[in-house]
Amino acid sequence: MPLGLGRRKKASPLVENEEAEPIRAGLNVPGLDGLDGGRVGLGEGAAHEGLPPPPTGLRPRLIFHTQLAHGSPTGRIEGFSNVRELYAKIGEAFGILPTEVMFCTLNTHKVDMDKLLGGQIGLEDFIFAHVKGQRKEVEVFKGEDALGLTITDNGAGYAFIKRIREGSIIHQIQVINVGDMIESINGQILIGCRHYEVAKMLKELPKGKTFVLKMVEPMKAFDMISQRSGSRSGSAQLGTGRGTLRLRSKGPATVEELPSAFEEKAIEKVDDLLESYMGIRDSELAATMVELGKDKKNPDEFAEALDETLGDFAFPDEFVFDVWGAIGDAKVGRV
Repeated sequence: MPLGLGRRKKASPLVENEEAEPIRAGLNVPGLDGLDGGRVGLGEGAAHEGLPPPPTGLRPRLIFHTQLAHGSPTGRIEGFSNVRELYAKIGEAFGILPTEVMFCTLNTHKVDMDKLLGGQIGLEDFIFAHVKGQRKEVEVFKGEDALGLTITDNGAGYAFIKRIREGSIIHQIQVINVGDMIESINGQILIGCRHYEVAKMLKELPKGKTFVLKMVEPMKAFDMISQRSGSRSGSAQLGTGRGTLRLRSKGPATVEELPSAFEEKAIEKVDDLLESYMGIRDSELAATMVELGKDKKNPDEFAEALDETLGDFAFPDEFVFDVWGAIGDAKVGRV
């Protein structure tokens, strides 16, 4: 609707003698010689219309290497199209339940939110799976309107903390850390909720009252015990592939080119707006919004496309207009 009108022979999955040094993901693409790297897209983004997928036997065979972030042998995984299937493959490789996987990072075992696996994986990226560790229960007094949390989710039912604002209420509680999965608020179970639903619930908690958070932290290796925020310093840079595998909640994963400079800038701007308006960060959602808006002629066409594809979010008109402006600014190279 227009704006303002009321929108609503199978190898073993574990690789011997590779415990000490992770290796880059292998790529075996019959008939696609000359493909230099790539990315795989996974996530909750909407499936794009287009030509039907090729027969299974003709699709690229993409093999990735993975480890458990707190330490494990190296595993090989393949044949996944979305986050849930990825977690199932990781579970098979290491003999754990898929529900034990909280989230994955790329090319670093640390809880580094800048390396969080979203909807895309570089074809040479190394996947580190962070699994459930210690559970904890914390009472929080909401003395201000804003708690200082940014929430994201893993696309498979777990919402967790992506950022803690310095000086905020949550920042003063040392036992709450980036990467902690929010299991419940005041006894209300949040497993299966999306990030925006959890952020909304936190925002609507009454000021001046105490509430109870039950959380699960990721299992940590010894060199991560004192880590609080998962900063980007010191993280390894193993993946160098120039393409991407895009994972989808509907349909097969597809190998795509890396985003253009315009798309990268627009996605960054839209992700910042998601955090500002909704208290969430979701690069895959931002990428979907940029994809929907980059060819639209005006904000009304963009709003209709958002309603059709992402109607469950019920974005306010002011937010949609700002996103439209951000995409336009990125097109002309404005900062």
